[in-house]
Amino acid sequence: MNEALKKKLKTLPSAPGVYFHKNKSGEIIYVGKAAVLKNRVRSYFQNPKDRDVKTSALVDEIYTTDWIVVDTEMDALFLESEMIKRYMPKWNILLRDDKTVSYVRIDMDSEIPYVSMTRQPLGDDATYIGPFYAKHSIAVALRILRKIFPHYIKPYTGKKSLETDLGLTPGIEIGKTTPEEYKKSLQSLIRYLEGERDELLKDLEREMKFEAKKGNFERAAELRNELFGLKGLKNKIVFSDKEFLDISSDQALLELKRLLKLSDPPRRIEGYDISHQSGEDVVASMVVFVNGVSDRSEYRKFKLKNQQNNDTASLKEVISRRLKHSEWELPDLIILDGGAPQVSAILPLLKDLKIPVIGRDKSGDHSKSAPVKIIVPVKKRRKSAPKAPEFVESAESEVSLSAQEFTQKPSNPENLDNSEKPYFKTVRFAPSSHVARLIARIDEEAHRFAITYHTLLKRKRLLGR
Repeated sequence: MNEALKKKLKTLPSAPGVYFHKNKSGEIIYVGKAAVLKNRVRSYFQNPKDRDVKTSALVDEIYTTDWIVVDTEMDALFLESEMIKRYMPKWNILLRDDKTVSYVRIDMDSEIPYVSMTRQPLGDDATYIGPFYAKHSIAVALRILRKIFPHYIKPYTGKKSLETDLGLTPGIEIGKTTPEEYKKSLQSLIRYLEGERDELLKDLEREMKFEAKKGNFERAAELRNELFGLKGLKNKIVFSDKEFLDISSDQALLELKRLLKLSDPPRRIEGYDISHQSGEDVVASMVVFVNGVSDRSEYRKFKLKNQQNNDTASLKEVISRRLKHSEWELPDLIILDGGAPQVSAILPLLKDLKIPVIGRDKSGDHSKSAPVKIIVPVKKRRKSAPKAPEFVESAESEVSLSAQEFTQKPSNPENLDNSEKPYFKTVRFAPSSHVARLIARIDEEAHRFAITYHTLLKRKRLLGR
């Protein structure tokens, strides 16, 4: 250990949280969770004879360690999963035992769904939450959550069991509830597992008061129990002044700062996507990442007023509506699912606010090894002819505009005079780079959130509700 790390380890708190081992260049090489940060993180540097070869190699690379303190071990479990998906640290991959990777599976299309765990998604239409990187921990979490959201863990048989008497099933078999009400409870469970904890608490409280006003006191009592149960978990993640994950050291945010010539790394990033089926049930999603981490309490969904098969026009409507909400914090960067036409459409809306916007162009290669291609508006045409695009090949590489070649496409967004009409540069990143991982994560999250809402509206329409 270097002297700086020795001093830092002395400040480790006796609290649950997630820790980030970094190498000398600042790259996050391993993410882990802990019930007691002080004990877990210090254990890496004790008793070297007890370590296996891979762990010893990991420890040899550790130059510094940062951490985030949370309220409960369950928070640490969910945050660890989020951070591993965000950073894909190499040692999490090298040390991983595939038998410990788990997804939670719920088939909401079945008449009476059940909750199970699986090592890999099966390629069906069921809902999968994960991956989680500690099978035992997520199993324990589900057992705790089952007391709040009773559910079946095996295919429904219609027979009463001990679990029915213990209140661990919704009790459809004894007429305690209906399949419809059970599915509503499962939707709340899914939202909790996906991190929408703050928003879920607010919705449960609103629904509880609504049911009580209607005189449906039994349903209101069920919602009250769910609400109190969740509050009892102290589920809100706390980011305080003692948080050591410094935004200035985040490689992806620094790369975005350099690429877009921003004065500071973008703290709040908003991602947008449109989802529909041939112009029907057109919806949009707004996902929010703060300091590179998803903040699901800030997510918003929109049902488009103009139902049309035109993603560009739909994005323009959504951004216009979003900007009318003065109570929402303005973003430092907007990322769209689209290319030059989509970015051009909303540039006039952001002109006075000076909010930068880029698009992720997914045309062409859709494989996991494909480069992440983004569209960035620029005001002046490049004089020299562009060369073949080069990639940022590794997480350590810096984005240098002089080294990044790009193609440009003229655009004519409305409300901009000829001197301000932008051209676009196309910058490609190797999928292993920090910035590519972040952009892909935001885009995938926006797509997931949009398609989930679209599917819900489509089902309601088909069922005539």
